[in-house]
Amino acid sequence: MKSAVFILILLSFVCYSQKKYPEKYFQSPLDIPLVLAGTFGELRSNHFHAGVDIKTQGKEGLKVYAVAGGYVSRIKIQQYGYGKAIYITHPNGYTSVFGHLSKFKKEIESFIQTIQYKKESYETGNIYPKKDQFTIKKGEVIAFSGDTGGSGAPHLHFEIRDTKTEKIINPLIFGLQVPDALAPTIRTLKVYPLSEGARIYQQNNSATIPFKKTAKRKYTAERVFANGLIGFGINVYDQLNGAQNKNGIYSLEMLVNGKRHYYHDVETFSFSESKFLNLLIDYEYYKKYKRKIQKLFKEEKNKLSIYESLINHGKVNIQEGLNYVIEIIAKDYQGNQSILKIPIIGQSNNAILKKEKDTTNFKIIANNFQKFTEKNVTIAFPKNTFYADTFIDFKVDAGIAQVHMPVIPLDKSYTLTFNVSKYAALEKEQLYIANLEYPKYPRYVYTKKKDSTFYTTTKTLGTYTLRKDSLSPELKMLYIVNNQWVSKAKTLKLKISDSDSGINNWRATIDGKWVLMRYNHKKNILTYNFNDKKLFGSKHIFKIVVSDNVGNTSERSLTFFRKI
Repeated sequence: MKSAVFILILLSFVCYSQKKYPEKYFQSPLDIPLVLAGTFGELRSNHFHAGVDIKTQGKEGLKVYAVAGGYVSRIKIQQYGYGKAIYITHPNGYTSVFGHLSKFKKEIESFIQTIQYKKESYETGNIYPKKDQFTIKKGEVIAFSGDTGGSGAPHLHFEIRDTKTEKIINPLIFGLQVPDALAPTIRTLKVYPLSEGARIYQQNNSATIPFKKTAKRKYTAERVFANGLIGFGINVYDQLNGAQNKNGIYSLEMLVNGKRHYYHDVETFSFSESKFLNLLIDYEYYKKYKRKIQKLFKEEKNKLSIYESLINHGKVNIQEGLNYVIEIIAKDYQGNQSILKIPIIGQSNNAILKKEKDTTNFKIIANNFQKFTEKNVTIAFPKNTFYADTFIDFKVDAGIAQVHMPVIPLDKSYTLTFNVSKYAALEKEQLYIANLEYPKYPRYVYTKKKDSTFYTTTKTLGTYTLRKDSLSPELKMLYIVNNQWVSKAKTLKLKISDSDSGINNWRATIDGKWVLMRYNHKKNILTYNFNDKKLFGSKHIFKIVVSDNVGNTSERSLTFFRKI
């Protein structure tokens, strides 16, 4: 009897610990065959991809359907990020999210335009309609696909979240059908010494290990001679049927002599932990070579919840005189897998070549607030900005501040301050702080100005300087000239650009009243839709003022005629 009770308790524990998701509750958000341009949990810059990117056959304007019944719980329009996005909360405890839309269905589009005109802003921030304001039925057209926000091409960004926790869940778990018969491709293998005494080929440096494909979906690496505590990392991507995109994988596993030593997958995660991606990857390698190596061991400060079944945090202790077989298994969501085998020979440390320790005049104690000043430039790091104690380089030469190299991930932002007391008032107006990661293309960083100091907060180490922008933005009207009749035109467009600090804002009016101009920052085109507002009379005056990030402005105005 007692054993039966124990079995029931054990079974209930297993059922509880393995979350069950409804597989037939949600339908597809599009009525075309689904091909992905991006997978869930894909490694992006400083974050995991929070949904799937569904290709829309290179077009905008495809119907987007509600995947289940519910109500519109949030609407957000932003210039970057998800662009035009809509959130639908469903009664089963989940919320679906649709991003990069071109427009919403008529009632929602009208509702949001009213808010935009009231705020006199294209960006709305988060709008939370009342629960009964927009009830939605499963299969109802809620929007149309587009290319708004930080999209690189037309597609639909689709997410499913837990309504209570806001944790994002892989949409494929809910039964979204995406053909995929292709296994992941492994491109690079690295091995790392993880203690002072560890050696790889008699060195205390990381090494790239050659390997070859020995069979379909199978790879074998050259023998590795090592000793002490080591770890592995691979660069790997996945492809799906019908697409050339190099996507992310679903899971990584490592076996040591047949026993699981490491495992993680991207079933679910929270936005707050996404930043720890920079500890999952070899961040320095990524910044230098633009290729992400996923570590198969867990760093001490890494708080990702994606790990399970870790032995010694995935670190492998190689002992002299023993042989090991490491197997790294990369899988996509459909279970297609590639296996990389690595033979390891435990070798004694006869010749010891240690990695040189970095030492500079600027030592970071991670748990302390620290501040350094060089030649009118100050850097200030809050406690725990860095994940570990380290030395950084900091020098200022000819007004250019080198704050180490951008190869160390930061947990928090630090403050970079320039003393500008030597500049005249007019010069200060035209100055801004620029990042010089690409010296030919200085990038404006948000600059806060006080009388004698300019400062910015950033999570990126690297090179910064003060730049001067005395040029106003360039404006060019498209397809229209002064005093033209435009009765058949659907839109009014102009091209805007700024060669230095970049476009900051714009304000357009027709007959003195604010009008909504949609900005396509990829093509630098502003567009007004004549259907937005009814115009009275036939003669109209259009005026626009465009400002860059230091306040230089340009204006254009013209008269046009349109039949009532």
